[in-house]
Amino acid sequence: MGTEMVMVGGIPFPHQITSTKLLTLIGHGITDIEIHFLQIKFTAIGVYLESQVMEHLQQWKGKTGSELGDDDSFFEALVAAPMEKFVRVVIIKEIKGSQFGVQLETAVRDRLAAIDKYEEEEEETLEKIIKFFQSKYLKKHSVITFSFPAGSRTAEIGLSTSEGNEESKHKVENENVAQMIQAWYLGGSSGLSPTTTASVANGLADILSK
Repeated sequence: MGTEMVMVGGIPFPHQITSTKLLTLIGHGITDIEIHFLQIKFTAIGVYLESQVMEHLQQWKGKTGSELGDDDSFFEALVAAPMEKFVRVVIIKEIKGSQFGVQLETAVRDRLAAIDKYEEEEEETLEKIIKFFQSKYLKKHSVITFSFPAGSRTAEIGLSTSEGNEESKHKVENENVAQMIQAWYLGGSSGLSPTTTASVANGLADILSK
């Protein structure tokens, strides 16, 4: 991993990581909730992309970050772009793995059902994801990764619950589920984290302006 760090919600994220290629942190954000005027942060999110991203998004060249952030077709094109993408999620407020798995399953299921793409195969895939997280306890600084290989319709989930601990992995074979997980984290109006949506939009607007 690269040495330069970016702080996200008090959590350090490498500016660059090496997967099959060198990927750059293009946007980041947090998930949080406000209770009695107190901001409680749950996770920090970093979105990493290949530098070739601009080749697939040329029609948005010259748009501002706020324009891109409000354009769901832009995020749909980003999800569809045949390049490697990597999402790193770091736990800030500890949570049971079963709770995290159910949150992910519910979000993906509801979004797939809304576009009539939730069938038996998608249900089985999501049940396996819940099972993967079921016995885990996600304490602070646990790291969950979502890897989306270039040109592949699958995804791989990685989980490390402590520094130096061997990463557990789970492959998501279903295309609809893999793409919806990607869409949920990368952003748009139905994305998980508004701060991440805005940051990804601003980061890509900056790249496309060059």
